[in-house]
Amino acid sequence: MPHLTVHLPENRLAGKESMLAAALTDAIVDVYGEWARDLVSIRLSGVPAGRFAQGGKAVDTNASVTLGVRAGVFDRPDAARITAHLGAALTDAITSVAGDDLRTGTMVELVASPPERTFVGGTLTV
Repeated sequence: MPHLTVHLPENRLAGKESMLAAALTDAIVDVYGEWARDLVSIRLSGVPAGRFAQGGKAVDTNASVTLGVRAGVFDRPDAARITAHLGAALTDAITSVAGDDLRTGTMVELVASPPERTFVGGTLTV
């Protein structure tokens, strides 16, 4: 189950939640295939003005995405292609909805979850 946590400046997120959720879901489907659509879980978090900083100065041009993925994705022969595609597709989704000036300040982090450490509804998912 791909699960994303996205932090954006509140002024960039407000009123665009549905569009952003759809764009992020489409980005995951573009990489994994249509089978993944109903499994994508997204948490959007608006960050108040002044709480994103770059170089010690407040900015509103940063965003972060944390995507939990199965650890096995990094062992695949095509891992470099898959991970690069995820990073680019998720960045494109954010910038298409919230503005292209976020591109250089958008960080995508892929966090590996071993199969024995992922639970949904209190049940181990395999």
